[in-house]
Amino acid sequence: MTPPELTLRVPSPGLLALPWERPLEEWDVTDVPLRDIAVGPSRHLVRFVETDGCLWALKDLPERIARREYSVLRRLEDDGLHAVRPAGVVHQPDHDTSILVTRYLEGSWQYRRLFMRLPPNRPRHRARLFDAMAGLLVELHRHGVFWGDCSLANTLFMRDGQILQAYLVDAETSEVHPSLSNGQREHDLDILVENVASGMIDLAVRLERPPEIYPQLIDEAQGIPDRYRALWDALHTAPTFAFGDRYRVESKIRELNDLGFAVEELNLAPVEGEAGQLRLNVAVGDRSFHSGHLRELTGLDVGEGQAIILLGDVRAHREWMARNAGTPVGERAAALSWLDDVLRPGMERAHAALGHVGTPVQAYCDLLEVRWILSERACADVGDAVALAALGGSAPTDSAAKMAVADATGRFRIAADDDEA
Repeated sequence: MTPPELTLRVPSPGLLALPWERPLEEWDVTDVPLRDIAVGPSRHLVRFVETDGCLWALKDLPERIARREYSVLRRLEDDGLHAVRPAGVVHQPDHDTSILVTRYLEGSWQYRRLFMRLPPNRPRHRARLFDAMAGLLVELHRHGVFWGDCSLANTLFMRDGQILQAYLVDAETSEVHPSLSNGQREHDLDILVENVASGMIDLAVRLERPPEIYPQLIDEAQGIPDRYRALWDALHTAPTFAFGDRYRVESKIRELNDLGFAVEELNLAPVEGEAGQLRLNVAVGDRSFHSGHLRELTGLDVGEGQAIILLGDVRAHREWMARNAGTPVGERAAALSWLDDVLRPGMERAHAALGHVGTPVQAYCDLLEVRWILSERACADVGDAVALAALGGSAPTDSAAKMAVADATGRFRIAADDDEA
């Protein structure tokens, strides 16, 4: 027997002890710590193993494809892009195959599981997912990554505050270049539309949804490129304006910051042949403007969507401190006070209200969202006690308010179901 060749980034005892000499399909729960986790359609066998306190996804592939996917995922990780993290690749020469090992994306869930729980008349929820897919594709393309097989089955989603973040799962067909041409980007978009439309129709058929909704699903898929181009243009359009209108630079920076991008460098250069005109070119970093600012203030490492919500809570706490003290309070002092007096106890209560499903920081973001919904309806701050009761499903009693909260917390329940899978 020719022994397998192991390349492991996490050489933990549990991983090393797995029966790598045997084909993945022959692994048995009697002697391997397998976990039964539902996966979407896949061309290759995928199994899950829990060792050393971690959950790993294992995929059986031809050696050439496995090594290429491992290399691409390493590059995506180095660039800080949203994708599953590679943990190793094992070549099995006796079986003419390889096993790609990746970290399981804790707290993630699949589109098909959400679709199966949502009524067909909930396009807003699908829109959030399509925004996430468009945003992921923009980020990949900005870093020269051609996905080649963007689909519902190859994408996982995680809640990030009140937005969703999409993650690339399958990089079998992906390619990394110094940059992508417009033709390559458009080709990737065409693949996305075709795959998403067919994936939604397949699910609708399986769920016996009425054929009348098929055109709507196709239209939604065909609208994803518009979402992509709006974000791409915001990042890459180079506007021109008169020398005296330099104030417009601040407007552009604010637009990019609102989208979550920090400006790393800007350039104002005269436009050749147009007297008095300037062209603005802006170089932006990763989509982490708000999370970076919160990290500087508090040391917290959270998602961009979560950071937007939490920074708003910090501002409210700062205003409360200033009113009580009768004097202005510095942002950092307010943030540290908020961290100890507001966030930590608030996370504990919110996480308990949700049955300790998901992460504490996301639970607190959910609490703030529910409190805002109820306060808007009551035209007054309802307080944490009422919001916690609603978050836990025991309030409010008003039917209209209950529907409003259900629209928000329905996403939480779906996410919770998948976290427990």
